[in-house]
Amino acid sequence: MAHPALDLSLDAARLTARLVDFPSVSGDEKALADAVEQALRALPHLTVDRDGDAVVARTNLGRAERVVLAGHLDTVPIADNVPSRLDEDGTLWGCGTSDMKSGVAVQLRIAATVPEPNRDLTFVFYDHEEVAAELNGLKRLSENHPEWLAADFAVLLEGTEGKVEGGCQGTLRVRVTTSGHRSHSARGWLGENAIHKAAPILDRLAAYEPRHVDIDGLTYREGLNAVGIEGGIAGNVIPDACAVTVNYRFAPDLSEAEALAHVREVFDGFEVTATDSAPGALPGLSHPSAAAFVAAIGEGAAPKFGWTDVARFSALGVPAVNYGPGDPKLAHTREEHVDTALILAAEERLRVWLTS
Repeated sequence: MAHPALDLSLDAARLTARLVDFPSVSGDEKALADAVEQALRALPHLTVDRDGDAVVARTNLGRAERVVLAGHLDTVPIADNVPSRLDEDGTLWGCGTSDMKSGVAVQLRIAATVPEPNRDLTFVFYDHEEVAAELNGLKRLSENHPEWLAADFAVLLEGTEGKVEGGCQGTLRVRVTTSGHRSHSARGWLGENAIHKAAPILDRLAAYEPRHVDIDGLTYREGLNAVGIEGGIAGNVIPDACAVTVNYRFAPDLSEAEALAHVREVFDGFEVTATDSAPGALPGLSHPSAAAFVAAIGEGAAPKFGWTDVARFSALGVPAVNYGPGDPKLAHTREEHVDTALILAAEERLRVWLTS
């Protein structure tokens, strides 16, 4: 299906509708990436590069600071919610409205309408965010072209309902295991029940008091929780193995290694095996660009509970925040929608920040 060129003269709300009508499910971003690249190459104040279906555009004005505005082009599979639909009350419905084509529209509008920002800008549009981490386009860019992402500060325009959310939590999953001896349940005294031996693991979790960590004026509340348990062979067998899967959401003052060391300490005496881990991201709100950004948005800042791609910027030494018009609670739903007033407000607030 052929699509017309993107018209960057549209305001961010109408441009969002245009982007939603341009399907780009993960793995099928090429047509939209082509359109984004074409639109950006028409802007003489930008230099444009591309890696796969990720497009990066930059100003080169010699400003004292450089800021990244980043967003992903892909969506989850469409659920009979394309094309977009605009209600009379200003609600725009459709796949990607909140996650996160409204944020991408704001990026494109700033790229087109702020040719001489007070800070040099890097616009990053990337692919494969909604699928396995090893496919993530921002991860690929950080490995293939880290110099394209070099900056003093970054804003990821994922949905936050128009509020600044600083950094993000790290996440770690482990399996805490016990072993026993299998026997017939009619003669249970001949066995050793591995599920029963998991009781102390659950006791430690129930008694655990999570840290509340203040960073740049934001309070990150940690969590250590069982999210799964495996054990049992048959209804007449004493089990000889049990595993409790535990998720640790840790504040960004800890590294992944420090987080794992803490979990091993909590479960001292048990076998602990890490199965998945991702670092947190410091908010960096003390940086002048970040402080000016929070002031321009005018809503204050809150910690990000959860993990986002701001962590990839943090790993490169770039402090980052989440800010976008979408509603994260609506992401991936059939009823996904966005308030167009929030899209227009995000566009205007970014413009003020970058021109005042």
